[in-house]
Amino acid sequence: MITAGDIIRLADEYSAACDEVEIIFGEPMREHTSFRLGGGAQIFIRPYTEEALKMGLLLCRDYELPVYILGKGTNLLVSDKGVRGAVFDMTALDGWEIEGTRVRAAAGALLRHVAKAAAEQSLSGLEFAHGIPGSLGGALFMNAGAYGSELKDVTQSLRLMDRGGKIYDVPAEDMDFSYRHSRAEESGEIILSAELVLTPGRRAEIEETMRELSEKRRASQPLTTYNAGSTFKRPPGHFAGRLIEEAGLKGFSLGGARVSEKHAGFVVQEGKATAADVFNLCRHVKEVVKEKSGVELSLEVRTWGEF
Repeated sequence: MITAGDIIRLADEYSAACDEVEIIFGEPMREHTSFRLGGGAQIFIRPYTEEALKMGLLLCRDYELPVYILGKGTNLLVSDKGVRGAVFDMTALDGWEIEGTRVRAAAGALLRHVAKAAAEQSLSGLEFAHGIPGSLGGALFMNAGAYGSELKDVTQSLRLMDRGGKIYDVPAEDMDFSYRHSRAEESGEIILSAELVLTPGRRAEIEETMRELSEKRRASQPLTTYNAGSTFKRPPGHFAGRLIEEAGLKGFSLGGARVSEKHAGFVVQEGKATAADVFNLCRHVKEVVKEKSGVELSLEVRTWGEF
């Protein structure tokens, strides 16, 4: 087992070899998740370049330290006990460029910012993504989508890094994109950037569609409470929120966590919950829905640490 001394030595070695990285010990993960929950990361690393990321990954491999890749934390529940290992924060790998109908964007770029920039260039295809709060990398990792569209629909290729630091390009059709899934979930590959191909359109119409979808989201989703978006994946032939409501769980609470009264597909907390409250409520919802309907719900929210 890696010791505290090993962690310090890793950090010292890293800092001495690279000045394009920020390293923090015990960083509270509640500061980096939309649930606003989670204990400290054993070591929290923010690389500012791909080379700095590669160097950190290789050091973690040498020290046999587990690695976690963090975007904006909008689909993540971190244990109250924190994370044993290295959390790499990708948000400093930001930025995008637009050339014709092609958008090349880094993994740390906020998806809504990329969608807005595309609209300003009269490019259509990312209207659905304007209200998705996460980073491009995180959205690609899970093939995020809304209102009948998914990110895979506009993605041409991705730039990836494996855990050994090798960088390569992969066409989107090789990413095994499916509902809330990409091959990166199993492979451990890190998404560095992507090229999106959009469609010319009218800026006013694109922005009007974004406004309409934003209003629809505000009307139907609990945006004023801490949450991580849709808590459960949509089961084949069903809607998770409807199954949860039919099971009598809309508004049900456990500790400081609650099934949203606005949309039963969301588990929320208003500042008094623990990560354990959220996790236990999700487990209870799964058990009751299974008992009532026979349908097995799967978490869409990812979990890190011990529960």
